[in-house]
Order: sequence, then C-alpha cells, then structure tokens
Amino acid sequence: LYVDITTTNAVARFGRQAVSWGNGLIYTPMDFFNPFDPTAVDKEYKTGDDMVYGQYLRQNGDDLQAVWVIRRDANGEVSSDVDSIAAKYHGFAGEREYDVLVAQHFDDNVLGVGGITNVGGAVWRGDITLTDTDTDNVFSLVTSLTYSWIGWNRNISGILEYFYNGFGIDDGNYSPAALADNPDLVERVVRGELFTLGRHYIAASATIEITPLWLLTPNAFINLDDPSMLAQLVSAYDFKQDWHLLVALGIPVGAPGTEFGGIESGVPGKTFSTGLNLFAQLAWYF
Repeated sequence: LYVDITTTNAVARFGRQAVSWGNGLIYTPMDFFNPFDPTAVDKEYKTGDDMVYGQYLRQNGDDLQAVWVIRRDANGEVSSDVDSIAAKYHGFAGEREYDVLVAQHFDDNVLGVGGITNVGGAVWRGDITLTDTDTDNVFSLVTSLTYSWIGWNRNISGILEYFYNGFGIDDGNYSPAALADNPDLVERVVRGELFTLGRHYIAASATIEITPLWLLTPNAFINLDDPSMLAQLVSAYDFKQDWHLLVALGIPVGAPGTEFGGIESGVPGKTFSTGLNLFAQLAWYF
C-alpha cells in the first residue's frame, strides 16, 4: 500500500515500495535497502520497505532521488537509530551515465559513486562505496562487462562481474569465532544486505536464446578466497500463451569449511551447507 503525488517532473510517494539503486548486475553494494540474493532465480517480485520516496527529473534527463526508510528496532518501536536516509543523483555526460550517492544507513555514513560507459562493443559499469562505521572506513566495489554476440546461430548475452566485499573475510576462515570477530559483516548478513562471506568474487553468466521463447542461462558464482563456487543452470520457457516455466539447478562446489562447500557450524563434523538444489516455478498470467 502506498500513496503518491506526481507532477510532470516530480514524484512523492509514501508507503511500501521497492527501490533498486546501483549499477551492479549481480552484486549490488550501492543497493543496501533490500537487495536480491545474487543467486536468486525469481526476481519478478521484490518485497520492498516502508519509506518516503521522492524523485525530481531535470529537463536535461538527470534526476535526483531521495528516500527515508522507516524501520522498527528490536523492541518493535519506530526509531531513528535503525532508519536510512539517502539521496542519489543520476546524470548523463555525453554517452556516459554516472551516479553519486550520500546516505546515513543505521549508524553508518555511506558515500558512493558509479557509472556506465561503452568500451568497444561492450558495456562497462560499476560502483564504489565507502562506509564509515564505528570502527573503520570500509570500501566495496563492483565492476562488470556485458557483451552480446551471435554464436551457434543464436543470440547470446554475457556478463563478467568482479565484486570486492570490503566487509568480507579474506583468509577463508568462516568459523564461528572468525564471524564473531567481524560484527559488521554479520550484521549486514542478518539484515539481508549482504549474501557473501568472502572478500573477492567473480560471477559469470551467459543468456542463450535457444528459441525466441526459451532462454537458457548458465551462471557461476566463484569465491576467490576459498576457493569454492556455485554453478547454476536456469531455464526460462514461455511454452504457452500466458504460461511461463522457470527451472533452476544449483550445484555447490567446494571442500568442507568453504563458503559453498559448507562453513563450520561449531559442532564437530557438521557444516552449514545447501547441497544440490532444484527450483521450479510455473506461472500463469491473467
């Protein structure tokens, strides 16, 4: 539920909304309100947050967005200690685009810059954020190249993305003691802002148009610090008018103790791991 007021160049909206910021296609350090898990298959619906949102569109195409995300604390009370206030300016410079972000998120101050440009026939995009926590200044970065081509007489679109998680652990030790020594990381995982424990990641994806109605997408999410990875194969098929079948197979690869192989639980011989997983969704639109 939300209420909004719109004019020719401005929007003001109050209520439950979904806002996605940043230029990361898989990992999104600038989208810290309610991001998708990088391995999520169904991204059609985003839960959103209760917020006040405003946008002002300039005549040259630039726009300014601002949000105030309202939350309840551990006692169930609406509190400014757990809210977020942020503003982002999106602009154009010739054929390039850029973003500038300023935010206060919980108790942290966040600055961010990002952009999109052409490199040959590819698109290069990325974001850098600086988070001022109570104990440290933490940098995070995402950068990617996307390119489309024709192979095997089929349209193919590929993504190669690198993510530097400044809050992550760089030695591959995800034991309960190591996580307890990194409360900034744990807080963000618990809040649903981060889904990664390590420091360096590579993600690769290619969407292959088998037919105009059937898209096949192999993905790989690689933790460079372990090393471990999650291999994923996604099939999206519009097999009939108004019917859509989405299927995904996920295969974690890694030794026990690694992120995708299963981190230590604190119980000897037991790890937290997902194992082989299969996702299937049949959707009917009406």
